[in-house]
Amino acid sequence: MEGSGKWPQNKDAIQRIKAAFHIRLADLLHQQHQLTSHPSATHVDVYKDGYVFRIQVGYHREPLILKEIQTPDGMLKYRDTEESLHLEMETIHLPYLTSTLHGLQQQHSAYSGTCRLSKRWISTQLLRNDISEESIDLLAAYLFTQPAPHSPPVSPQTGFLRFLNLLSTFDWKNNPLIVNLNGDIKESEFAEIKNDFVATRTQHPVMFIATPNDRKTSIWTKGKPSAPILQRLAELASASLQTLERQLMDPLDNHDLKTVFRPPLDIYDVFIHLNPKYVPRHLEAIDRPKVTYSRGTLKNDAKGSFFKMPVVDYDPVRCYLRELRSAFGEFALFFHDTYGGSLIAVLWKPQAFTPQPFKTSHINAKMLETKGNPLQLVPNVEAIMEDFEVLGAGLVKSVEALTEKWKI
Repeated sequence: MEGSGKWPQNKDAIQRIKAAFHIRLADLLHQQHQLTSHPSATHVDVYKDGYVFRIQVGYHREPLILKEIQTPDGMLKYRDTEESLHLEMETIHLPYLTSTLHGLQQQHSAYSGTCRLSKRWISTQLLRNDISEESIDLLAAYLFTQPAPHSPPVSPQTGFLRFLNLLSTFDWKNNPLIVNLNGDIKESEFAEIKNDFVATRTQHPVMFIATPNDRKTSIWTKGKPSAPILQRLAELASASLQTLERQLMDPLDNHDLKTVFRPPLDIYDVFIHLNPKYVPRHLEAIDRPKVTYSRGTLKNDAKGSFFKMPVVDYDPVRCYLRELRSAFGEFALFFHDTYGGSLIAVLWKPQAFTPQPFKTSHINAKMLETKGNPLQLVPNVEAIMEDFEVLGAGLVKSVEALTEKWKI
């Protein structure tokens, strides 16, 4: 929203003003345009022509206000908080990146297809939750802004092959990936970015992506991917690239390109099989299911004024994964294909199986080890796997243990 002296300077008051804007906006859209909408404190959902758009009101000074901290002696200081950084990301960095990448797509028609193939491949490897969408967009953008020694890709297939090559060969430990969007980084500044990166390497994430507006922090890769996930991505990319090259070079091959979109599952310890009936995006699976289910989708000619707002942003699998990670994140990692996957792969964390001294505050999902002295706690894996089914009652079809690594 435009600047105005009438905006309050208290973060709670700003939230209430924004909520009032959302309510009023929904009323006007209904009165003047007969659009179905649903206001809430944080946004307005608007149904139009078969799509639901989410509108959020922003105030340019709100990130600064969220940084305000009052000291015990009454002094006002400014410090980054998780809330302020998230809002800056949503209202400043993300709109800039979106508009810049849109410009790149206008120059290179293969860019969007390369991004979609790359995201689909990462999701089928069950790693979609471990790397941000913006990071994948920037990795793909690098192939078009700095394609040397090649020319920029002219087809999504070529872009995807180069994406796999980039993931598998780039030296992430010793080099930043500098994505020169709009050519805003001068040739002389590349060395400066590299030197800053080398001097402070231990402070940076394992995957460092520099852009003209973000040369020193790599905001899109903070927190993820982790070092093991990045190594796993590189290994999978290398294997997929070799498979595709072998298929493309052999005229007698059956050319089943979906092979690289089927993940190797031998490293996982437990499979949680989901009931496809309750997987909203089941039809998006790489191998199309034999049986499909009606998802309650609207007809193309449905009039917005004759029905209530459809259910949006509700995914039972995503909710289930959130509960699993919250309850058992200290014991295991959970992997899933966002686009129609009917299986959740579980990998136990080795450090979680180290016997711990007995404490009443640490008995969650653990059992007492009676051998030896003193008493020690170890994970109660049978109970944990039973809880997987209890938490996902109705959604979970079965839980399958693949290994016995958890036996101590």
